[in-house]
Formats: sequence, C-alpha cells, structure tokens
Amino acid sequence: MTARIVGLDIGSASVRAVEVKNPDKPSRMILKTQELPLPEGSVSRGEVIDVATVSMTIRRLWAMGGFGSKDVVLGMGGPRVLSRELTMPRAPIAQLRESLQFHVQDLLPVPVSEAILDFYPVSEANGDNGPVINGLLVAAVKEAVNANIAAVTRAGLRVAQVDLIPFALARALAPVGVARGLEAIVSMGANSTNVVITESGVPHFVRIIPSGGDDITRALSTRLKLAPQAAELTKRAVGLDAANATPDQRPAVEIVYEIAGEQLTSIRNTLTFHLNSHPGAQLTRIILAGGGSELRGVGRALAEMTGVQVVQGDPLGGVPVGKQMRASREQVVALTTAIGLTLGVEE
Repeated sequence: MTARIVGLDIGSASVRAVEVKNPDKPSRMILKTQELPLPEGSVSRGEVIDVATVSMTIRRLWAMGGFGSKDVVLGMGGPRVLSRELTMPRAPIAQLRESLQFHVQDLLPVPVSEAILDFYPVSEANGDNGPVINGLLVAAVKEAVNANIAAVTRAGLRVAQVDLIPFALARALAPVGVARGLEAIVSMGANSTNVVITESGVPHFVRIIPSGGDDITRALSTRLKLAPQAAELTKRAVGLDAANATPDQRPAVEIVYEIAGEQLTSIRNTLTFHLNSHPGAQLTRIILAGGGSELRGVGRALAEMTGVQVVQGDPLGGVPVGKQMRASREQVVALTTAIGLTLGVEE
C-alpha cells in the first residue's frame, strides 16, 4: 500500500483535499490540507459538469497544497448515488457483487447497465430459505462517476479508490472502536444532507436528502431581494435565534425558520423511518457535521424535534495531525469528508 494517500472531496462550491501518511496503519497522520473555490456551475450537487475547469482547479490545488502523493481516494455523493438496505443469500463477497445486477433493478432509477454497483456487508443471519447476509447496496450512475474520475485523471492524478461519502463521514465521526452503540450522523452540506445510521461504527442505513444550506440562502436572496453574499451573511447572523432578533431581522428569521424547519423535518422523518423498520432500535445520539451544522441554533432545534442528544462531530478525534498543519475549526469541519476518505484505504 502507498505510504501516502489524498482524500479528495469535490463539492459544489469548492474542492478540498487531505494528505495522510500511512493511511492503513495505526501510525497514520494528517500531513497537509488545502481547499480552493470552484467556478460557479462547474459542479452541480457533487457531479462534475465542466471537466476541464474542475481539472484545472485540482491542478492548482495540488500545487498550492504541496501534496507529495498523486494517489487519490475520490468521494461520491449526491442525487445520482444511492444506498439501500439489501439482504442476499450468503456467499463469498466477490460472488455477491457479481450477482447484484440480477437482484436490484427494481431499486434503481436507471437501467442496471447504466449503474455501478457494490455491496457492503453488515451482518449475517438465518433467513427463511437459509443463511443470508444483510448489507447495503451502493449504486451510482456511471456517467456521474466517470465525469468526476475524468476531472481527477486529467489533472495528472491516479484514482486509487472511489468511495461513498456517507461511508467516509462514518469513519471520520463514528469510527469502529470509539462509536457508542446506535448513532446517527447528520452532515448538512450546501446542496444535500447525508444521514448515516451506524451501530458501533458500522453503517447500517444511508440516505442522501437533496437539500442543504444553500436552499436557505437562495430563499433569503429571492424573497428579500438580497445579493447572494448578503443573503449568506444574513443567514449566519440570524440563524434559528428568534428571541434575539431585531425588528428589522424578523422577515429573515421567518424565512430561515421555514426552510430550516422543512430540512429538519426531513431529517427527523428519515431517522424515524429507519427506527420504525427496526423495532427496539434506539439512537444514543446524533452527530452533526457539515457547513450547514454551523447555522446558529440548528443543533438545539434538532434535539428538540427528535428527543435525542445532539453533539458536534470531531473529525480529528482519531487522527493525529502533523506539527506544521494549522486549521481553524471551520476549516476542519469542511475537511471532514476528505479526512474520512483517507481512512477507508484498503490494505
């Protein structure tokens, strides 16, 4: 295995990378990080639209970050990637993966021939017709994956692995051996919200909700006739804090409460769906992550809505950092996915 690997997170507004030494060993360490903004429209909901532009930005990212490795673990998420619970007859994992195409067409929004399929085993059990393996089907539209890979390879890099972003979040925020029973990770991004339910650090359920912090910003911009940057600043200033809002801020507060309330309701309903499907299951806590989790009062509101303890995730909790690396809390939160991608490197 390579001595260094870089986790690469291509978002809608920026591209982020984290280089880790000895990624598959207990001695792993974060060496370098870098983030650069992406031109508007070059990426949409995690899918590269303008390969040439994104590739050029990644080249600049590598030059500015001074990364010593060209081996990349690339994260994928967004509406054209899905994960569903799936039970298969027990068999070697390679055989299970080969047979997926014959079992999952009804679960896919596209023909099997247009999708990349994988299976993540979770547990074994005895079914009505013999031993089975319970796990997660992971499916992605080939077109979306190939566009993101093309942007990386055109930048002169090598894609060592492609990984599901929710899995990366689980490794960064609820690692095996540290996690506490049944936990939910809620990562609120700009355009989507990843919900991952883990048990002792093992993902059991994944949903990608197609809404995020930018929905609030756009609503403020449209309804209050604000420039996008002014709308973003207004969102951060008022948050979910009606008690301390000035009279002039009331219209903005009402909009934030409306859109954020819809998003929190979707999160609660997603968690409830999984828990109702597994009688007796009970969450110990919710771990918040992503830029959207920085909205003032969102953690408190989610705790009140779900009746579950909510804590802020710490992606650096299990990974030492090099002495030369300096990052603010906001920067570390933004790097959560990239950090988690490096932790999934296969030996």
